[in-house]
Amino acid sequence: MKARRRKRKSGQAGHSMALFPLCKTPTGPVRVTRIQLVLYCFLLSLILYFLYGRKAAASVKRPHPIFHALGMEEGQEMTDMMVVKEAMPQTPTDTPWGAPLVWGDTRNSAWRRAKFAQQGIRTGLLALMVGTYSQFVRRFLSSAETYFLPGQMVTYYILTDSPHSLDPPIELGPERKLKVVHVAELPGWHRLAYRRMALLADAIRDPISTEVEYIFCADIDQEFVAPVGEEILGDLVATLHPELYGMPRNTFPYEVEEDSAACVKEHEGDYYYTSELYGGLVSEMYRLARVCSLLILQDQANGVVAKGLEESYLNRYLIDHRPTCVLSPEYSWWDSALAADVPLQRLVSLGRQCESYDNQTREEHRC
Repeated sequence: MKARRRKRKSGQAGHSMALFPLCKTPTGPVRVTRIQLVLYCFLLSLILYFLYGRKAAASVKRPHPIFHALGMEEGQEMTDMMVVKEAMPQTPTDTPWGAPLVWGDTRNSAWRRAKFAQQGIRTGLLALMVGTYSQFVRRFLSSAETYFLPGQMVTYYILTDSPHSLDPPIELGPERKLKVVHVAELPGWHRLAYRRMALLADAIRDPISTEVEYIFCADIDQEFVAPVGEEILGDLVATLHPELYGMPRNTFPYEVEEDSAACVKEHEGDYYYTSELYGGLVSEMYRLARVCSLLILQDQANGVVAKGLEESYLNRYLIDHRPTCVLSPEYSWWDSALAADVPLQRLVSLGRQCESYDNQTREEHRC
């Protein structure tokens, strides 16, 4: 019996020494009791905890100014959102409702380009140019000539209060046209945002509806920097906001004021879309512009202002009428701490980029 106990104790000591092979003295191995073993494990856990905590704290960034600009609470941090961005796959190819989520260099995009390339499609690219935005028009058009639907028939529609800004006219390639549509002067950004959808609806009704099959609306202060081909064509096309792609749903700056026609409930919404680029069939775009302009008029009559202005109404519409084609942030990008990590930038917003520059840098970049 005593021999068995001695053998059991000897075995326990052997296991302890296997766990702590360095616990030896010149006179032989040291016996480690269960209490000591628990203490060692506890100390090791504390060391790992503090080492990990320091590393995590060092990686946390300060909240980006976009959250303050969008009226989010000061105490909200972006740590969890950045983790979500890093964890989610970078190139999903479908939306939850089965529409294609377009990345330009995927096999699916190559198939879409081949499908549309031989159909002789007529497409319009519309931009509103008023006031000081005339400084961007030539860069916008020249970059579109290089990269927007190369080889296709394209008509540029420039809605402007200063047609002389396009003199002398920019040289265009074959099958490309430029049409200037005069609009009344609209001073002030807020007033322009309220009128843009109505102007788009009017332009589509006459003359666009009889001249092209697809129409895309883009902000003039942008530059095409890589090919944007037939993969973007669809019945109703929206583009993901580059700073909110991959973020949790509760960070989307949807309109939450219940009195607003743009209000989005907590259970609604899959993505947050940018107003920098959207389009589709002429009939679909006319309906979008018409409905959004009526929602804006309704809010104006009630003295309500949606915090995202035109973009709020666009997102409300796209929740009720899900896009048949969603463009990845490749098709609307600007340099930002929150901007999505995309394989290739295709359309860059100079205006939103310039907002982060100081005066000297703005001059250097001709902002």
